[in-house]
Formats: sequence, structure tokens, C-alpha cells
Amino acid sequence: MQTLETARTKLDKRGFLDLEVDPTLDLYEEINKLKKEKNAVILAHYYQDSDIQDIADYIGDSLGLAQQAASTSADLIVFAGVHFMAETAKMLNPGKKVILPDLKAGCSLAESCPAPLFAKFKEKYPDHVVVSYINCTADLKVLTDICCTSTNAKYIIDSIPADKPIIFAPDKNLGAYLNKVTGRNMLLWDGACMVHEIFSKEKIVKIKERHPNALLIAHPECEAHILEIADHIGSTTSLLKYTLKSPATEFIVATEAGIIHQMQKASPNKTFIAAPPENNCACNECPHMRLNTLEKLYLCMKYELPEILLSDEVIEKGRVCIDRMMEISAKAGL
Repeated sequence: MQTLETARTKLDKRGFLDLEVDPTLDLYEEINKLKKEKNAVILAHYYQDSDIQDIADYIGDSLGLAQQAASTSADLIVFAGVHFMAETAKMLNPGKKVILPDLKAGCSLAESCPAPLFAKFKEKYPDHVVVSYINCTADLKVLTDICCTSTNAKYIIDSIPADKPIIFAPDKNLGAYLNKVTGRNMLLWDGACMVHEIFSKEKIVKIKERHPNALLIAHPECEAHILEIADHIGSTTSLLKYTLKSPATEFIVATEAGIIHQMQKASPNKTFIAAPPENNCACNECPHMRLNTLEKLYLCMKYELPEILLSDEVIEKGRVCIDRMMEISAKAGL
């Protein structure tokens, strides 16, 4: 029989609960039972596998997930996403238990900006305001003045006086896009998302030749040469809303392919084509996001492990930039 002690032992060796799941179990039914028993809420990002999206209580982008995490009345927050998202939920709910199906579900963008290196970089520019994309570690948030998401980033930048210099971290592509749309000249940290840097302009152009009426929609984490040919640029929520409102019936989607599940559900009569990567791998799927599975979700809810743990100091200092972001977003009506 698998006990909590067994689960802890297994977790010591792996970033997830390496336990067997009875193949005859209806995992959807079992997960729904656990939600009721534990007063749990499942928050899932658009980039999760479709089966996880379908069992979640809320599906959204980084801003929406942060807002849901801040307002939930649940006792247990189950975060079906990546590590920094679960950390954000813990900062916003320090008294609640936050669990993540796989602790190794990291983020290439967050990992591209180690806090100790950034701290040394920041010391060179003491007069700069630090704005960090929410896709960063808790330790980096401690070094940040205001956080942002792709949904509210322009509002955040515009809220800072024009004569105040800004460091933007960690995404250089989003930062360059924001410089363009805001007219600022922010100092950019050299970080990027592995998924959004892999799209092939040449292959997208070939798809456009075969589908001349298809619109290219892209996330601002994409490289400039992709954004230059995009018909719409926006956060995952913005991309989803655009496909709903647009009279077009075909879309080439330049972001993580998980969002297509929601697009197809919302517009079943429209066609969605995942923008192809430079090579022939499934690089438009985030390998970190895909570490979470329905089986791991069930096990983490059953044993309430792995748990996200942060020091009181990191929670106190790190959530300041998140609170500032939420305040500005609320004023902007986001």
C-alpha cells in the first residue's frame, strides 16, 4: 500500500511522485472527488496538455492565473503550470498550501536570468527601475520593482515617468517589442523563451502561400522577424479573443501549441495551424509545461506533494512587485 511516507521517499529521488497509478481508475472522477474533499482549486495555464485543461477550474495566462490565485478561497492550490507560476501563487497566498505536479516543470526564460548574476548587473544601474516579466524566479522578483505580464506590460511601462530609466528582464524579445510600442529605450537583459525563439519565418511564409487567407497571430515573446509579419500580436488570452472576434477562418498560431485546444473549443468551425519550428521536432510545445500529466496531477492532489515552499523573506520582498502590478492592472481595468 502506498503511504504518505512512501510518497515522500519517492519525491526525494524525483521532482514528482514516482508512484504507480491504478490503470482502471477514472482519473477525472478521482480528481473531482479530491477537489471536493480537500477544498482544492486547479489553476492551469493555456500551455498545459488538453486533458489537464479540461479538468481545471480556471484556465488562463499569467495575469489571469495570478488574479485567480490572489482571490481564491480554496484551501489547496494545485498549479498545473511551471515552477515560477506556483511560486507566484505561494507569494500571494503564504498561508495556503500550493502544490505542483512536477517540481522540474521549470522555464527556460526564468532560468536564463539567475538572480545572483542579475543582482550584479542591477548594481551598475542604481537609478533604474527594474521591471521583470512574471516569467521569472521568486528570487528575481525580490530584486524587481514592478512585475508585468504580456497582457499588462505596456500599461506597466507607461505608468513609469518618461524620464525614469528602466531595466527590463528577463525577456529581450518582449522587451524589444515594448520599446517599439512605448517609445522607451529600456535596458534589456539577454534572456529568451526556447519555444518562442524557434519559429521559422520561411516555413510560416510557405504556409501563408498555401493558405492565403490565414492570419498569423503571435506572442510578443517571439523574435522580431516573426512579429514583423504578424497580423496580431498579443498575450495568449489576447490571441484567443482575437480568433473569436475575427471574421477570418484560418489562423497560424505562433506561440506554444497548447493554446490551440482552447481556440478549437471556442471556434470549432475555424482552422488553427501551429507555426512550425526551424527543425522537425515538436519544439512549439514547451517541454517543461508538458512534464505535468493527468497521473501526476492526481498523485500530487492525493498526497499534497510536491509542495512549493518559500522563505518568509522571499515571500515578503518578492510579492511587492506583484502587488504593484496588480494595482496598476486594476486601474487599467485589466
